[in-house]
Amino acid sequence: MNKKMVSDEAPLRADAARNRARILEAAEAVFVERGADASLEEVARRANVGIGTLYRRFPTREDLLAAMSDERLLAIADASRQRDELGPMASIRMFVTELVAHTTHYRGLAATLGAVLRSETPGCHASTAEGCRLLLWAQQTGVMRPDVTIGDLVCVIMAISLAVEQDASVKARTAHRVDLFLEGFGAR
Repeated sequence: MNKKMVSDEAPLRADAARNRARILEAAEAVFVERGADASLEEVARRANVGIGTLYRRFPTREDLLAAMSDERLLAIADASRQRDELGPMASIRMFVTELVAHTTHYRGLAATLGAVLRSETPGCHASTAEGCRLLLWAQQTGVMRPDVTIGDLVCVIMAISLAVEQDASVKARTAHRVDLFLEGFGAR
């Protein structure tokens, strides 16, 4: 995926910016109601734009989900950077728990998390970079196995999120599940 980061793009014309905002607002409503795999035609209809306009702005569903997630992912990464006094494992635990909470915002988002995080929006970049920073810190301090990768953390987040998505009663045990996975990643 060789796309420019959103921040590198030229500013949008006023009408294009309005269309983008309407698409994001409509997508939020549709995805909350029907899940992340809802019809993009319905999103375009609610935004009062043509499907071509939606696809020009967001070529894939993952691009649209990444744009919708951008502010939340930036906030999660920023909050995580403020918690270093907790130590590496507690910081990773909170970061993973917050990402699980984010990925369960729309039914179906968890299944696309890996692709969404590969998008080059500022939020996706920031959350991936923060995950890598936390992982390296934990490995350098010897509290996490050296063979754990950022991909492993993303798989954990997806697995827990999918479990929560399938059964809302599981949500109460999210912290427990995060702990179980992270303990397995701990140094031996």
